[in-house]
Formats: sequence, C-alpha cells, structure tokens
Amino acid sequence: MGYDEKRAEVARIMKRIYDRGLTTATGGNVSVRSGSVMLITPSGKDKASLSADDIAIVSIDTGENLTPEKKLSIETEMHRGVYIARPDVGAVVHSHPVFASLFSASRTPVDTAIIAESYYLLGDVQKVPYALMGTAELAERVAGYAGKGSLALLLENHGAIAFGHDLLSAFDRLECLEQSAKLTFLSRTIGIDDINEFERARIAQMRSGV
Repeated sequence: MGYDEKRAEVARIMKRIYDRGLTTATGGNVSVRSGSVMLITPSGKDKASLSADDIAIVSIDTGENLTPEKKLSIETEMHRGVYIARPDVGAVVHSHPVFASLFSASRTPVDTAIIAESYYLLGDVQKVPYALMGTAELAERVAGYAGKGSLALLLENHGAIAFGHDLLSAFDRLECLEQSAKLTFLSRTIGIDDINEFERARIAQMRSGV
C-alpha cells in the first residue's frame, strides 16, 4: 500500500470515529506507520470531511513535517513517541469518547472484564496522569505507559488512546474501550459478575502483541 492509499485510509478511519460519535468535529487524531514515517490527521480541519490530500507526513525519527503546507495535529509528538517506544504498533487513534472521557476524570477504573471480548482486546486499561494537551510532557507520559505493552489508555481529564498493528485494530480497541466504559457505568445499577481470574489468564494467553 502506497502513501496515497494509506492517507486515504487514515481519513476514512477518522471519519468513522466521528460518525460513531467518538469525537467532535475538530477533536481527535489518527495516524498510521509507513516505514520511517507516520501519516497523521491535520489540525483544525473538519474530521468528517478529510481526504487523502489532507493527511500530513512526518518523520518518526526526527519529527520533521515532510508536508510543511499542512498544519500538524498538536498531538503529533504523542503519536511519534508511541511509535518510537513500541516498534510493534502500526497505528494510533486518539479521541474523546463520552463515557471513556468521563472515566478519565473518575477514580473508578473502566472494567474491561465484564465481557470476554473487551478483556481480550484491551486487557487492563491504565490511566495516564494529567498533562496539558499538546505538550512534550503528555507525549513523554503516554510513550512511557505505551512502552509497558498497553493496548489502550485513558488520558486523565482528556480522553482515550488506542494502539493496533493496523488502523482497523486500533479503531476497534477505541470503540471497545468506549463500550467497556458504558458497561462499567451501567453496571452500577445492577449486580454483575466479572470474568474470574482463571479465565482472564486464559484470555490473556490468547493475546499476541497488538
């Protein structure tokens, strides 16, 4: 797949995130690794109407914008940090889903073990301590947590980020995280039983990388 096709795929996934109500018109960002560069959504554009030509190209090694006519997302360094920390990650999606964002500001963790699929896709989701959006501090913190093997993270008082070997798997994890947050919220109204520790270990053994 060449740059044009991958840029079109980035635009399609960003639109899908918006259409699913997982972000606002100008919120969130999506990237995919292509060799030594990443292709990433730009800043300040309507996320529902992006085209392949809108997607920026950035060097992973240096952070240089190879498409200087395009304004980079303020979270470009956060994406780049993940790719450097995690050579196995091929795509990163970040947005502000309503329920996941609610839990990003809560002391209550998202329970991913209510159903087996979410535990398989996400494992245990950690929360990255707050840092101002778009800062080097946030990028460093996310890279540090990602480097421990996380598949998705909550960003305190900010939103969510998910990783995958490709764009679809990263998007799948973001959507699954939002579903898990909804289930966790709804579970407060009824008694539930999580998957037990033995079954969690069996599910974890089924997992292989991102």
